[in-house]
Amino acid sequence: MAKKGNRVQVVLECTEHKNSGVAGTSRYITTKNRKNTTERLELKKYNPILKKVTVHKEIK
Repeated sequence: MAKKGNRVQVVLECTEHKNSGVAGTSRYITTKNRKNTTERLELKKYNPILKKVTVHKEIK
């Protein structure tokens, strides 16, 4: 069967939240073009638990 496209769904997780020791996680779901962006995504997103904008990195 043929593939529908190069777009894949990825999960972004907050890096500061993981290191802070505070309970819970801040995660976002987005899509990326696997053909154009081969490396892992790294975006600044809002973390509602820490109440500030932090770096979110792509996880497996």
